[in-house]
Amino acid sequence: MPIADRLAKQETLREWLRWQLDQTERTIRELKTQQAEEQRRQEVARRELSWKVLPSRAVEGHPTLHRGNCPDAKRMPSLLSKEEVRLAFEQFPELEMHETCAPWGSLGIDKPPARPGGGKGV
Repeated sequence: MPIADRLAKQETLREWLRWQLDQTERTIRELKTQQAEEQRRQEVARRELSWKVLPSRAVEGHPTLHRGNCPDAKRMPSLLSKEEVRLAFEQFPELEMHETCAPWGSLGIDKPPARPGGGKGV
């Protein structure tokens, strides 16, 4: 085979390999985007299925239970599991539930009746 033909084949191969590389890089970018979105969704789901307890701001107040995704509880870094929430209720029988984020729904319990004096009971 003449050198000119071999050179043309090699250049064609090079172009095809560049195209393949571009395709592979695009696929990698798409998969990384999908992976990041999946991780974001998992974090959202984890927060929605978790809870936070915020200490009372008032001396005579009680700690308040929030859903993990409640904007009012953003400053609290740790998320609690359902079992940890049960322990919190044992430790703090006067634990109140935040009215806005309604953690009783995610715990699978009915809305607690209002306590005299404004608190929310379990």
